[in-house]
Amino acid sequence: MDVNAAVAALAAIAGVCTGVIAMLAFRWSERDQARPTRTSLHTDAALPPGVDTVLSVLRSSAVVLDESDSVVKASSAAYALGLVRGGKLAVEPMLLMARDTRRDGEIRQVELDLPRRGTGRGEALAVSARVAPLGSRLVLLLVEDLTEARRIEAVRRDFVANVSHELKTPTGALSLLSEAVMDASDDPEAVTRFAGRMQIEATRLTNLVQELIDLSRVQNDDPLEDAEPVRVDELVDEAIDRSRHAASTKQITMAAGGTVDLRVWGNRGQLAAALGNLVENAVNYSPARTRVGIAARRVPATGGDLIEIAVTDQGIGISEKDRERIFERFYRVDPARSRATGGTGLGLAIVKHVAASHGGEVTVWSSEGQGSTFTLRLPEAAAERNRRRAATATATATATATAAAATAVTVTDTPGPDDDDRPSHTDTDTQTSDELDPPTVLPAPEVLP
Repeated sequence: MDVNAAVAALAAIAGVCTGVIAMLAFRWSERDQARPTRTSLHTDAALPPGVDTVLSVLRSSAVVLDESDSVVKASSAAYALGLVRGGKLAVEPMLLMARDTRRDGEIRQVELDLPRRGTGRGEALAVSARVAPLGSRLVLLLVEDLTEARRIEAVRRDFVANVSHELKTPTGALSLLSEAVMDASDDPEAVTRFAGRMQIEATRLTNLVQELIDLSRVQNDDPLEDAEPVRVDELVDEAIDRSRHAASTKQITMAAGGTVDLRVWGNRGQLAAALGNLVENAVNYSPARTRVGIAARRVPATGGDLIEIAVTDQGIGISEKDRERIFERFYRVDPARSRATGGTGLGLAIVKHVAASHGGEVTVWSSEGQGSTFTLRLPEAAAERNRRRAATATATATATATAAAATAVTVTDTPGPDDDDRPSHTDTDTQTSDELDPPTVLPAPEVLP
């Protein structure tokens, strides 16, 4: 009996201990749930009503800090810029601004250059940071990425400077030559010589102004508003005619091939200007008694076929460092040679804008001493596909109407359109630049016979 009583007492003690342990575990669990975690720091519990909704629609990177400088709320853009790391604001100048604003309640703003994450090349992000109090204990930090805006401003500033310089050269020359003509009024030969120089400078000035107008037009207008199917062979013939005189002067042979039965979709005038610039450059930068080849072909691509028009020359070639910048406005590989050939430095920039606005691209292959190949890739004309699609839709509608009528009344059977004879069609008429295959590097240029 004593043994049974002892066992019962031990069991009672064990039950009491188990109950105490369970109660303590429950209390600890409740305390852990109430303790703020890293995830809960980014919830909306500490934010005033409506603040989270406002922050979600802002384009700026947003960070909300509490009185201990911990991040209460941060947008995904703030993480992408590297502003927040480990639940803390990682940019020291912004953190100091937040503390000052929390202390005196004043709104502060500053522009900073931040290192770009993941590049390791010292590139900087230009940002504008604005700090303001949010309630009694929170601080709101809004950061705008100004990198692209600064790049565009730099391009605009360089463009204005380059235009001023390019216009100053021929106008200054015309002023000096006019004075020389007046001083040499008694010397007919000098007057003739100076007048010839004035004509050259006037032509250069006219070409520069016209190309500025063309560049402005292709940048501001939508070429697809007046788009139409354009025959590639007609574009090539027009480009060859444009440079025929310059080519004959240097005894340069121009040959074209593969352009029959190919059509592109776009603005005829802009496409002719783009291809004409490529052929003109090939002739101007080629040595005498060489060849310039223009070839075209159809290339399969995602969403529809593309038309490639390649212009190949046997000129001096382009170095690797210059190939990255040749499509910039007013950039010249050899400024002295460009002035000798009358170039303005805008031709390739116009080609690039025309290709992009038509949903295509322009690429270059070049090797110094071997020549260059510029390739213009454009969407194939979709007029034929549209006609086929309309014919298919009409045939389908007719077949549907015939079938509906047959179910209502008894009529003499009439054969419907034969599906096997219907023309095929593709799904897209034009492509944007995002749908194009990545540019391919062409092999060494082969001049057409």
